[in-house]
Amino acid sequence: MKITQTLKTYFDPFVASILVILVLGIMIPIPPTWIKILNIIGTGAVMVLFLVYGMRLRTQEVWDGLTNFKLQGSVFIFTFLIFPLLGWFFSVVATPLLGITFTTGLLYLSLLPSTVQSSVSFTSIANGNVAGAVCAATISNVSGMFITPILVWLYMGAPSGFGTSQAIDVVVKLLLPFVIGQVLQPFLGDKIRANKYLTKGVDRGTILIVVAAGISSATARGLWSLVSWSEVAWLILFSSLLLASLLAITWLWGGVLKLSYPDRVALLMCGSKKSLATGLPMAVIIFPPTTVAAVTIPVIVFHQIQLLTAAVLSRKLARSHTEESTW
Repeated sequence: MKITQTLKTYFDPFVASILVILVLGIMIPIPPTWIKILNIIGTGAVMVLFLVYGMRLRTQEVWDGLTNFKLQGSVFIFTFLIFPLLGWFFSVVATPLLGITFTTGLLYLSLLPSTVQSSVSFTSIANGNVAGAVCAATISNVSGMFITPILVWLYMGAPSGFGTSQAIDVVVKLLLPFVIGQVLQPFLGDKIRANKYLTKGVDRGTILIVVAAGISSATARGLWSLVSWSEVAWLILFSSLLLASLLAITWLWGGVLKLSYPDRVALLMCGSKKSLATGLPMAVIIFPPTTVAAVTIPVIVFHQIQLLTAAVLSRKLARSHTEESTW
């Protein structure tokens, strides 16, 4: 029984599927024609994904919780200011050890919005402010459609490949489907929200397609011959240090602001997370094909690390808070 519970805590089948695709994509090259088809399917899936996001999210959710300015403002500042600054610092320090390929991805992941599902889930497990977390993570994701491309341009400049055509792609392929989804939300929102398997399938299916396309493209271009196992080890180390830094700072900042325990947990979980579900699809749109694979690998690695860490941390916080409440 203990072994089963441990597996449920630390093992994520979705992430495991990504890792399997990653390994297969590296080991088994596929023809260029198939890669082009995968890329076309991936772009279509991304547009469907953001359409579903628009239909799934109630417009009112974006505005709920806005009166909690300390929490919402803090999550926003950590997500789009503190995290990017730390990401830039770590990318500069790590370049001699990681190489330019992974350094680019490390910096990119720091520019992403916060994740919704895991932030809210772990906030709930730790007995935090779930409503505040939902609002903060939702606002972060919606804002990220505008802010992340701008941050990519500011921090990464011309090498990112972001320009006028990419800005148009963001509007047409990400924002427009989301807006259409919001228009349809009053009519289809209840059905979409009720069918969790549909939204979950579209969400995760899109990520798997994007990963397959990105990894296959990288293998076809011989990217892996430029990456060593030592760089992978350093990537795991620097990703862990980056996450640990954000966890420590967000928790301490919550104490400085004298936030309540539930709000402090929401800030901890939302302010230290980065979205795989948003990051990989946006990478397909923002970056040229030659860069996509390089920036997605660190995002995948960081996502796995943040899941494992949050799983342990949320349970520890819940136990500590329960014990304190009994005194």
